[in-house]
Amino acid sequence: MSTSHLDYLDRLEAEAIHIMREVAGQFERPALLFSGGKDSIVLTRLAEKAFRPGRFPFPLVHVDTGHNFSEVLAYRDELAARLGEKLIVRKVEDTIKQRGLRDATGKFPSRNPLQTYTLLDVIEEFEFDACIGGARRDEEKARAKERIFSVRDEFGQWDPKRQRPELWNIYNGKIQKGENVRVFPISNWTELDVWRYIQRENIALPSIYFGHERACVVLPSGQLLGLSEHLQLDETDEIVKRQVRYRTVGDSTCTAAVESNASTIDDIIEDLLLAKVSERGATRLDDNISEAGMEDRKRNGYF
Repeated sequence: MSTSHLDYLDRLEAEAIHIMREVAGQFERPALLFSGGKDSIVLTRLAEKAFRPGRFPFPLVHVDTGHNFSEVLAYRDELAARLGEKLIVRKVEDTIKQRGLRDATGKFPSRNPLQTYTLLDVIEEFEFDACIGGARRDEEKARAKERIFSVRDEFGQWDPKRQRPELWNIYNGKIQKGENVRVFPISNWTELDVWRYIQRENIALPSIYFGHERACVVLPSGQLLGLSEHLQLDETDEIVKRQVRYRTVGDSTCTAAVESNASTIDDIIEDLLLAKVSERGATRLDDNISEAGMEDRKRNGYF
């Protein structure tokens, strides 16, 4: 890897560490939203660099849809134990019961939209005033509208017209009681940057990110959705075994795999350099509902 590229990753790292320290300095009850995916894993490494040898000034918070990949849940628990940091888990299943919500139905019953209720509940329960997340601006259009400090009102709602200027890397965390700020330390990173940082830092990941054989449903679009007990399939569905990996992890009912033999980080980076479709465009089925689908969800409190 060239010196110039190392310098580039160093700059991204320094910016993210600065943002995390700003969160620690400006907020009383921050949290780091942890999915077990590569972006939130990178955030934990950045937090280590920002705050070690001390403890993190925030807990890790996971909103569990109940449809998560088992490999990711196992990794989540192992990482929290190894770091010695507090892990708070709240389940969408419990929120459905407590709020009397209607669970998702259909062939691919994603609980992604229902995560919003659980997230807002856990923010209220612990009175979090800042929630750190791993969103990047190259993911999809709504995320590209976010500032690094993105204010949510007392109802958890986001208004893209209420964005604050962030000139000269000055971040304004002043909020009213009941409001909270979503913070995106790796907002200026790309998917490729994340993988190159993982490579440089030699960060362990859930095995699901690497090529493995998995039984999959072939969707009409040609995408491959890993079999799980949550899918409602019928006899017309085509089931195949393919060598696949996941570019992103989330609700298993709406997160597609990509065919790949990649067994190392170098292989994955090579895959990305040849890829013609974005991470979410290739794998997140429910991001493609409408042009403004994600923005509508974010307005209502989705991360």
